[in-house]
Amino acid sequence: MEEIRRAAGAVLEHLFAKDKKLARKKFKAMEEIRRVAEAYYEHLPAKDKKLLRKTFNAMDENRDGKISQSEYMKYFKKEKAEGFIHQSIFSAMGKDDNGSLNFEEAKVLLYIMESGRAVICMACEKFMAGAYFSCSQCFFDGAKSKFDICCDCYGGNKFKHHRGATFCDNYTLLSESRSSAIAAPAEKRRDVLGTIDKIVGVASIAVAAGCIIM
Repeated sequence: MEEIRRAAGAVLEHLFAKDKKLARKKFKAMEEIRRVAEAYYEHLPAKDKKLLRKTFNAMDENRDGKISQSEYMKYFKKEKAEGFIHQSIFSAMGKDDNGSLNFEEAKVLLYIMESGRAVICMACEKFMAGAYFSCSQCFFDGAKSKFDICCDCYGGNKFKHHRGATFCDNYTLLSESRSSAIAAPAEKRRDVLGTIDKIVGVASIAVAAGCIIM
């Protein structure tokens, strides 16, 4: 019986250690996003800063200086921005985990809104702050939507997709997109560069996420 208890304890200890390691990676990734968001905010013109404050106030219906989860959900449902109606995005934005966002925390949310970094794993449906994998066929073949999954779901094969799918990490997609932009005719180059803009954001913080790309 004692041996069983020890074995069970060892398994639990391993699981807790794994969870703590994953939590540290996510924390580092979010800290990088916060730093980027703050840097962008500091360089915004005064009129754009006022616009961000106006957006914050529009979310903060009861004018208590913070955005609750219900206010958050109500705002994005009203705006029909379905990509943001995920609790994992709201939870990731909060630094002190008190269930609401003050303006400093909302800067990150507003930055993500503008930059297109609100990427949700299509397997576990969690917000991906760091590196992730995309189906290259869906990405480059003009599919209606991309198929993006987090490192954990990809590494653990915890997803279902079409047969023969080839998955690439952000760095690879960035490199391939750059090559496509260089090779594209001048009149189409702007569209290709627009595609690069969408993937450059998360790729830049892949190292901070601690995700090892094979």
